Amino acid sequence: MGGTLAGGQNRFPSASRTQVKAPLLPVLQKSSKRMRGFYKIGLSTRLIQSTHRHLAQILMLENNIDKVLSGRTGVRFFFPLCGKALDMKWIADMGHSVVGVEISEKGIKQFFEDNNMTYSEEPVPAIPGAKVFKSSERNISLYQCDLFNFSSSIEGQFGAIWDRGSLVAINPRDREKYAALIISLMAKDCRYLLDTLLYNPESYGGPPFLVPDEQVASLFGNSCDLEQLQSLDALDALTALTDRQRRWGLDYLTETVHLITPKST
Repeated sequence: MGGTLAGGQNRFPSASRTQVKAPLLPVLQKSSKRMRGFYKIGLSTRLIQSTHRHLAQILMLENNIDKVLSGRTGVRFFFPLCGKALDMKWIADMGHSVVGVEISEKGIKQFFEDNNMTYSEEPVPAIPGAKVFKSSERNISLYQCDLFNFSSSIEGQFGAIWDRGSLVAINPRDREKYAALIISLMAKDCRYLLDTLLYNPESYGGPPFLVPDEQVASLFGNSCDLEQLQSLDALDALTALTDRQRRWGLDYLTETVHLITPKST
């Protein structure tokens, strides 16, 4: 895989992008305070760990929301491989619209149930076998289909994209195909927030897969401007690693947030 780390190397040159800002400690401190509250009311460790991961996700977006919105209102957000991400409701509650794609029908239904939302379900004629689930209370539409069967002909282009757990989840062989799809979904004013992971591949092979900074540049740099917003030592910050994450045996795990925007023509 292009750009794979060698041995214990854990940093990549970023001279072509902006300097990385301070780690997201305030974000994780907020999450930790909420975690302590959950322990006090007697929630199970497994549920608390799951809640921590969801809080970290929504706080990551919250910490960068001004960069994403850039003063805009009524923005159309796209969530690739959305699962049941809490931040979809948070974005919709702010008055923006949300479109997500997820292969698991169970995950989509659980999102609506977890958030006490009623929804409608209908087929998607342009994608055989696909369904779209639409919230009755919020402007949220979630497509149950293969991500690569989705296109701008279905829902048009978007003013914002939040990618935490999508690029890192797909097979590395499909990354160029994935990048082409994302670029095709970006409106001229789109602001694409991408979260990537770095770790020693000799310790763990994925998924989630590592995505070196150089590969982000090779995938998107020809048509987009790249800005590296933040970098976080995730092993140091995460206080509730799951058993699966512990089995990865990582000696470091760096989480980086990139802002990707179409180049002006």
